[in-house]
Amino acid sequence: MADGPAGYLEIGRLGRPHGLRGEVMVTLTSDRAERRVAGTEWWIAGRPVVVEAVHAHQGRYRVKLTGVDDRDAAATLTGVTVYAASLAASDDDDVVWVHEVVGAEVVDRAGRVLGRVEAVQANPAHDLLVLDGGGLVPMVFVVAQDAGRVVVDPPEGLLD
Repeated sequence: MADGPAGYLEIGRLGRPHGLRGEVMVTLTSDRAERRVAGTEWWIAGRPVVVEAVHAHQGRYRVKLTGVDDRDAAATLTGVTVYAASLAASDDDDVVWVHEVVGAEVVDRAGRVLGRVEAVQANPAHDLLVLDGGGLVPMVFVVAQDAGRVVVDPPEGLLD
């Protein structure tokens, strides 16, 4: 994941222009509705922009951004990563944010170090922690998480 401004998270990628008035297609990886409404501030191409309008379109979104007023301007944004301000932390203890676990040390309940999280890989059943040694740990086995450390309780033999 590319690095964005401090306090911002990657939420998607801009696609091709749509029409002649500066609208652009965007694929969002965030499921938070408040990130895809008119008035929301995004960070793209090193600057903040305000979302003027959003329309669902064939599984993606067609958006109009401030300062992007024609097809040529929209075309220059193709492939650009979209960032949005990090939202307030959830009160749900079961919520694990990807940006908080990447780089964290992973240990089992006995305190044995299993590695560091390099990435989180989407998987139909459960997302997977990708460890630096090549191991994969389903997120369902995460039992605790705090600053820089993730405790897991995998079944016997999973990481052998």
